[in-house]
Amino acid sequence: MNESMDNVNSRSKIRVIDLFAGVGGFRIGLEGTPQKPSQYYKVVWSNQWEPSTKGQHAADIYQLRFGPQSTYFNVDIQKVVATGAKKNIPDHDLLVGGFPCQDYSVARTLSQAAGIVGKKGVLWWSIHQILKDKGEKKPRYLMLENVDRLLKSPASQRGRDFAIMLASLSDLGYVVEWRVINAAEYGMPQRRRRTYILGYLRSSEVGLELKQSRSPIKWMAQDGLFAQSFPIQNIEEDAIDSFELNGDLVDISKTFNLSSPATSPFKNAGVMIGGKVITAKTKPSYSGKITTLGDILQNNADVPEEFFIDKKDLPQWKKMKGAKNEIRKTQSGHEYHYTEGSIPFPDPLDKPSRTIVTGEGGATPSRFKHVILTPDGRYRRLTPIELEKLNMFPANHTKGAAAVKRAFFMGNALVVGVIERLGKELAKRAYQPLPKKDKQLELA
Repeated sequence: MNESMDNVNSRSKIRVIDLFAGVGGFRIGLEGTPQKPSQYYKVVWSNQWEPSTKGQHAADIYQLRFGPQSTYFNVDIQKVVATGAKKNIPDHDLLVGGFPCQDYSVARTLSQAAGIVGKKGVLWWSIHQILKDKGEKKPRYLMLENVDRLLKSPASQRGRDFAIMLASLSDLGYVVEWRVINAAEYGMPQRRRRTYILGYLRSSEVGLELKQSRSPIKWMAQDGLFAQSFPIQNIEEDAIDSFELNGDLVDISKTFNLSSPATSPFKNAGVMIGGKVITAKTKPSYSGKITTLGDILQNNADVPEEFFIDKKDLPQWKKMKGAKNEIRKTQSGHEYHYTEGSIPFPDPLDKPSRTIVTGEGGATPSRFKHVILTPDGRYRRLTPIELEKLNMFPANHTKGAAAVKRAFFMGNALVVGVIERLGKELAKRAYQPLPKKDKQLELA
């Protein structure tokens, strides 16, 4: 082994806490698998809690795959934080999580629980409180994931929620970059658009690098972690906007974007340094292999009969998938005109798949469930293993749960390949830091 790789191996691993962990997409992307483990990351604490359900099925799968651990907590994160993050959560270098996206506004102040709106939106403030409680020992890095509409929520005041998050992270000493990534545009097997957020403490290696960069636009286009992991085309001047996040969090909650509330000022990429936002509309640059839906399919001989569609049910499936232009009635008797476009039936095998949704499972005809036509002329739904492969999980990662639940997990999950790429770039550039010659390593 060469000297530079010895230097990497001699350091402690990057300590990670995994919030809103689901069935472990972030963990697989960073730690790898038993067959191909990462030498750069170690999850030291994780949390998963599904509210309003009797069974904690995702937690069961997480523990089944990663083993029962004293560092895994299947409890409401708000209860953990309320009793003291400094006491209950170990020190860590990287905080990751795919947090729920709903209602982040601050009606009054952060110290007044009544001033934080939304049953799920308060979970953002759990992240905020962890960072705040950790004080000087807060993590140097953040890696967060959310739906792409985060940048334009809520509908009544577009962009307000994201502005609050950026301002709150700035108050805690972080600089931030974000990118909306469609996994299929970088060769992955599913068209899944998500907002990814990277935060760096101003005093961290990457934080200093971003603050000292000659141009935030050059950082977005060439030098930043997103640019290196997911290259983009040159950014045109007319695609760039900048503005300041003025006032405290309460002011931003009440006044952000009131002049044009129907349009978000946040584009699909950007950086935030000291409250100043530079944002741009970007386009991917990728010319590699494209993985298609057909590439991940199991052999028909390995597919249980329950996934094949009975011929008598095909008319209902076709109706659900077809275009609609009709008069409908509400329960109260109010009539309205309903229209929607068609969805391909069957799904094409020569392209990446459509986005998996949480309602993917079950045999009932549905507009959004994937249906393929097999070589022998039969129609069938996708199996749990195929859904796992579309999110780049190991085959049978969710085995142990019912097929409907396994589909639900994948509808909630992220594409593991995105996290793997970001994790490699972060490890290569951000930890300790690596000696200059190590920065050129290909972290396979």
